[in-house]
Amino acid sequence: MQPKTITPLLSVSEQIQPEDVAALSAAGFKSVICNRPDGEGADQHGFAEIESAAKLSGLAAAYLPVISGKVSDEDAQAFGNLLDILPKPVFAYCRTGTRSATLWALSEGARGHPLSGILTAAAGAGYDMSGVVRRIANNGKTPTDVAEITHDVVIVGGGAAGIAVASSLKARKPDLDIAIIDPADVHYYQPGWTFVGAGIFDARTTARTMGSLIPDGVQWIKAAVAAFEPEKNAIILEGCRVVRYNSLVIAAGLKLNWAGIEGLAETLGRNGVTSNYRYDLAPYTWQLVRDFRRGRALFTQPPMPIKCAGAPQKALYLSADHWYRSGTLKDIEIDFYNAGAVLFGVKDYVPALMEYIERYDANLKFQHNLTRIDGPTKTAWFARANADGSKTTIETEFDMIHVVPPQTAPDFVRVSPLADSAGWIDVDQATLRHKTRPNVYALGDICNAPNAKTAAAARKQAPIVAHNLLKDAGKTTANDAIYDGYGSCPLTVERGKIVLAEFGYNGKLLPSFPAWLIDGTKPNRLAWYLKERMLPPIYWKAMLRGKEWMAKPQIMA
Repeated sequence: MQPKTITPLLSVSEQIQPEDVAALSAAGFKSVICNRPDGEGADQHGFAEIESAAKLSGLAAAYLPVISGKVSDEDAQAFGNLLDILPKPVFAYCRTGTRSATLWALSEGARGHPLSGILTAAAGAGYDMSGVVRRIANNGKTPTDVAEITHDVVIVGGGAAGIAVASSLKARKPDLDIAIIDPADVHYYQPGWTFVGAGIFDARTTARTMGSLIPDGVQWIKAAVAAFEPEKNAIILEGCRVVRYNSLVIAAGLKLNWAGIEGLAETLGRNGVTSNYRYDLAPYTWQLVRDFRRGRALFTQPPMPIKCAGAPQKALYLSADHWYRSGTLKDIEIDFYNAGAVLFGVKDYVPALMEYIERYDANLKFQHNLTRIDGPTKTAWFARANADGSKTTIETEFDMIHVVPPQTAPDFVRVSPLADSAGWIDVDQATLRHKTRPNVYALGDICNAPNAKTAAAARKQAPIVAHNLLKDAGKTTANDAIYDGYGSCPLTVERGKIVLAEFGYNGKLLPSFPAWLIDGTKPNRLAWYLKERMLPPIYWKAMLRGKEWMAKPQIMA
C-alpha cells in the first residue's frame, strides 16, 4: 500500500489491509473512506475489518461503495460531502484507487474548480481522468444534452500562429470550413513590446481587436478550451460545449507563469519591478529607464524554453544604451542574471553581443535563476546552480529590475493526451504533424519542435501546416512541406543597430539576406530599419493575411 497524494488533504490508493491502518495513522491521516463494495474480490478484506482497525488507531472511517465503471453523480456528491465533514487529511481506497480519484475529480467539478487543475492533480497521482472529462467540465454531472458543432478545421488559439495558419488555409482553399477558438478580445503584436519598453513604440500601436483580424469566412468561437478528446476528434469548451473537427491545429501559445517567482505578482508595476513581457508593464519599463540616474539595475532570464530567447537581454541593451547616451551609465551597475550557461544559444552571434556587454560594463551571472522577490525592500533571491549539482541561494539588492517569468505550456495542454512529458504538443519537427494523431498539427510556441519560440518561426510554420493539412485531407497531391527550424531574433544591441540572428535546427545559420546587405553576425543599421519600420506592417498586412512573403513552404522532393 502506497498512498498517492492528490491534494494535501486527500490521498488515495489500491485495496488496503487492516494492518495498514496503523501506518496510515502514523503518516498523519485522520480518516479513511472505502469506495470498494464488500465481496468484489476473493482476497479482499471487508469494510468492517478496516473500520475496526481504524477505531483502534483513532481514525474516522466511512463506507461509500461504488461499483467499478458506474460512478454516479450522486456518488460524487456524497464523496464531496464526506470530504467536507471528515477529519483531514483523508485517505480513500478502492481496488486500484481509480474510483476514489474519479469521485474526487467529479466532486471538484461540482464545486466549480478549474478542469485543468483537477486533471493535473489526478495525473500527478497517476490517475487519468480523460474518460470523465466532460462530466467534470459539466459541473461534475453527466451531460444529458450536450450541443455539438463540427468544422472541417478547428484552430485553437487566435495569436500570431493561429490567425496566420487560418489565413494560409483560406488563401489555398477559400471554401474551407474553419473555426478559431480563442476567448481574448484583443490581439497583441508582442515583438513590439521591446520597443515600447525603450520608448520607441507607443503600446497602443501593438494592440488590435481580435474581431478585426479573424479572416473573412472563418468562424470565431469566443470561448476557452477546457480539454481535448482526440480519440473522438472533439474539443471540450468551458461550460461543456463540444466542438468536433476533421483536422485540428493547436496554436495555443504558452503560459507566462508570474506566480512561479515568489512575491513577483504582488510587486509588478511598482517598486522598480517591471517586465516587457506584459502589455501594461512595458511602458513602466521605459518610465523606469528614462528616470534612472544611479543605482543597480538587474535583468533576469529564466530557464528555457521561453518565447523570444533574446528578449531578456534586448531590454538590457536598450536600457544601457539610453544610459550610455545620456551620460549616466557611469553611475549605474548592470547585472544580467541568466538561468542558462551561455549568453546566446547560437555561438556565431556571441562575439558581437559580448562587445556590447563590455561597452555597457554589464556583469554576467550565469546559472542564476530568480526564485523570489521583495519589492518594498528591493531585494531579489536567486538559486545558483553549482558545478557539483548543488544549489546556493544568492540574495541581492536592486534599484530597478526587469523580470522575465518562467514559462510553460497552458494548463489545458499540459494535461492533455496530445502533450509530451514536458507538456508541449508532441509533433514531428519537420512536418509539424502530431506524432500519433495524424489529423492534429501544432505550430508556434506550443509545439515541442526544438526551434526558437519566435513570431518569425510562426510566420514560416503557418504555410507548412496549411500545406500539410490540406495534403492529408486529400485536397492536394503534393508531398509534405518541411520545416527547417527557422527562427529569427533581432537583437537590439543599441538604438539604431541590430544583430539579426536567423537560425534553424542545431544552430544552423539561415540568413534571409546576402551578407553584403545584412551580415547577421554584426550590428547593422539596415536590420534596425527592418525591425522598426518593416516588420510591423509585414506582421499585420502579410503574415496575418495569408500573404507568404519570404515564407513559401519547402516541399519534400
